[in-house]
Amino acid sequence: MLKTKSVHSPIEKEDGLRILVARYRGHRMPTSRYDVWMANLGPSERLLKTVHETDWREWSKHYREEMLPEGVHEAENPVIRNAGQKFTLRLIKRLAKEQNVTLLCHCPEDTKHCHRFLLQDLIKSAKI
Repeated sequence: MLKTKSVHSPIEKEDGLRILVARYRGHRMPTSRYDVWMANLGPSERLLKTVHETDWREWSKHYREEMLPEGVHEAENPVIRNAGQKFTLRLIKRLAKEQNVTLLCHCPEDTKHCHRFLLQDLIKSAKI
């Protein structure tokens, strides 16, 4: 099962593998709050700076493009395209079929707009 929650929420046994999917780990964030930190699954620094200034739909589109880019470096990779992110997302999807996996971010638990929800949808989708 693939779940999401705030990295600041209480740790529960049912969380399973806890993956911090934020670009920044957080000042004085104890490593005991997560099992794995995957900064590459967090929004880019450029995108993070615009999260409060941009319409959520537009911001979400840009985040999805960062996770599954088309064309930027694909000419350099004619055989295996977009390998890194897709492989990582496929791995998480596979792990979540066999055990609980929780995607963690710094956003509060009750937030409506957070990239962890977008990432969860990407992982669950058949696009990867």
